Amino acid sequence: MVNPVLKIQNISTSFKIKDHYYAAVDDVTLTVNENEVLAIVGESGCGKSALALSIMGLHPKGRTKLDGEVNYQGQNLLRLNDASLNKIRGNDIGMIFQDPLTALNPLVRIGKQIEESMKYHTELSGSQRKKKTHELLEKVGIPNVKRVYTQYPHELSGGMRQRVVIAIALACEPKLLIADEPTTALDVTIQAQIMDLMKSLQEDTQAGIILITHDLGVVAEMADRVAVMYAGQIVEVADVDTILKNPLHPYTRSLLNSIPSNFSKKGQLHVIDGVVPSIQNLKRTGCRFAPRIEWIGEEEHQENPVLEEVEPEHWVRCSCYRNFYFPEGKTGEKHYVLA
Repeated sequence: MVNPVLKIQNISTSFKIKDHYYAAVDDVTLTVNENEVLAIVGESGCGKSALALSIMGLHPKGRTKLDGEVNYQGQNLLRLNDASLNKIRGNDIGMIFQDPLTALNPLVRIGKQIEESMKYHTELSGSQRKKKTHELLEKVGIPNVKRVYTQYPHELSGGMRQRVVIAIALACEPKLLIADEPTTALDVTIQAQIMDLMKSLQEDTQAGIILITHDLGVVAEMADRVAVMYAGQIVEVADVDTILKNPLHPYTRSLLNSIPSNFSKKGQLHVIDGVVPSIQNLKRTGCRFAPRIEWIGEEEHQENPVLEEVEPEHWVRCSCYRNFYFPEGKTGEKHYVLA
């Protein structure tokens, strides 16, 4: 039985630039289930982190406008005041931030930072919080926990700091974990360790996880379902096997085709033409990916494309996928095949 943890319905996040609001997240609908990893993938600037911060209510007020619903246990998080939202953030919903060095307070010892959410959300005594903090540090694979408990962030390596951030997110045993590019600043070996750690912790807690990444290798390793995001919109959603073996949207296929491969002709890499448009210059009608695949005729695109279920639980935006191809001179298509 599938138990939804979070339901995102038609959420739009707009930022005020001069006197106008521009949507960085545009009418996104997603569901995250218990014991599921939902990966949100796309290039930098697609709106992935903006979506995560919208869920957590962490955008600056006054210059941000939020529409739609983020439903958690019958409550729309977008309409809660700070006091009500603070009871959920760090308790029911935890977040692993992209850069642990900026996420951690440089003036506070590691132990106290992990204990902070427990102090706010639980009735544990000081000695109980300290004991649980030691257990969390051990759980995330940190040695010499008594010493690390008293250290400051600058005294730890990047991989150790990321483990501390994960410990903070897990301190109150959340039902939903949002991981925003959790391995971006780490070397490959440490990345693999952090991914293994997250998989292990999910098995223990049965939490739902939103994994935000641009790394399709991480997606293949971690995800159950994948939502592909481009220019603020979701352009394709399916289970991970379908996305990696049978991608349909031109953007998804282009992302997969950009992965280095031993099978590429003459060692060439496929490069997606153009860049993600800025939110100020983004054309709000038609297929937003059309300017980057100019060899596909305008008649192949819909004027107002929406997500359509092309097969069970496989959703694609815009009809252009039906006649998409890579032109001569581009490297051949290659998809991941999962073991």
